[in-house]
Amino acid sequence: MYTHQTKVRVRYGETDQMGYMYYGNYAELYEVGRVEMLRSMGMTYKWMEQEGVMMPVLEMRCKYIKPALYDEELTINVILEKKPGVKIHFKYEFYNEANNLIHEGETTLAFINMKNNRPCLPPEEFQNRIKEYFY
Repeated sequence: MYTHQTKVRVRYGETDQMGYMYYGNYAELYEVGRVEMLRSMGMTYKWMEQEGVMMPVLEMRCKYIKPALYDEELTINVILEKKPGVKIHFKYEFYNEANNLIHEGETTLAFINMKNNRPCLPPEEFQNRIKEYFY
């Protein structure tokens, strides 16, 4: 299992009249968490695409527990519980400044060969870097 933590602050433009973060913005924060997780392992989406692999989202699930509020610093935990194959499954936990769990989510992405637009395994370097976290 691999876990990574990222902190973000809820900006005014991401909120509605009640000061709650707009529900559609959670998906963007999933991406922020995924990008930073890959970066923590020494890889980026840009690198993945240079290797000829793109990662579209296949599925997304969201559970809103409490609102994220304007100007609040959120902690986003991104969890990989299973070693990726042609798909990679991320879990997300959002915590507010009081360390209360306010949101849970999941996404499944596929590794797609950009030349033939077919599912593929992730690049070998990705597999080598991630294998130490899975037994």
